[in-house]
Amino acid sequence: MPPRTTPSARQERVGTELRKMRDCAGRTTAEAAALFGFARPKITQIEKGQYPISAERVRMLACDYEESDRAFVEALAAMAEERHKGWWEDYRGSVPPGFLNIAEMEYFARGMLTYQISHIPGAMQTEEYGRAIFKDVYPTLPPRLLEARVEHRLQRSALLMSEGAQPYSALVHEAALRMLFGGRDAAKNQLDKLLEYSELPHVALRVITFSTNGFIGAGQGIFYAKGPVPRLDTVQLDAVGGPAFLHEQKHLKNYRHIIDTMAERSLTESQSRDAIRLIKKEI
Repeated sequence: MPPRTTPSARQERVGTELRKMRDCAGRTTAEAAALFGFARPKITQIEKGQYPISAERVRMLACDYEESDRAFVEALAAMAEERHKGWWEDYRGSVPPGFLNIAEMEYFARGMLTYQISHIPGAMQTEEYGRAIFKDVYPTLPPRLLEARVEHRLQRSALLMSEGAQPYSALVHEAALRMLFGGRDAAKNQLDKLLEYSELPHVALRVITFSTNGFIGAGQGIFYAKGPVPRLDTVQLDAVGGPAFLHEQKHLKNYRHIIDTMAERSLTESQSRDAIRLIKKEI
């Protein structure tokens, strides 16, 4: 089987976790390769997500590395075995790879938390709102690519906001609710859609007001995806060059603390709906 030319963030994560285990055990790539009779570069490719590895070999490596967290090992083995071609692959070549990685992360998440300051969460955006945002991308997108991004975002929304989807918790700052992306009518329609989503049983939407006492974090949006075990959680941050995915335990702890703290300072779900209705009247 030839190496992958463009491994996904999830495939890279399997390799990264295997490398962490090897480093913790004090093993060299040569020692890991000898376990299977591989050439040393193949272990390096596996650890970069460039070469697939079977679940059984994940277990063998974990045993050799003396990894004691069995739930973690089994979850990682299951990830390694995945051969699922997701719906997002239909957009490869039309939207940036980072967008595909976000959709993949959402698909496999066991629960999601998002904290947004300047934008409505992507999965909750209307078509008008999303199109207005993508029209401001620099350099300007050709019409075909713009429409592909809008369509991709709507597909994400349809799946994440559908009945029976995984728990989705959103903290949205009042600043984002008052931004007029697409104009007043588009903004009001977006607030109506937020109210609609907030009534879904798996969705928890809470507003952080301008009057909130204290604000922590760097002021950037945060998306936190829960994995099958806490060690496989992921934080995604937006950046000019594309989304960044963080999964060091210190990062997970830090960003979860930010989200939890701001959730404590936000309005209740009922109060949040009232706040959104009031903002709609005022804009």
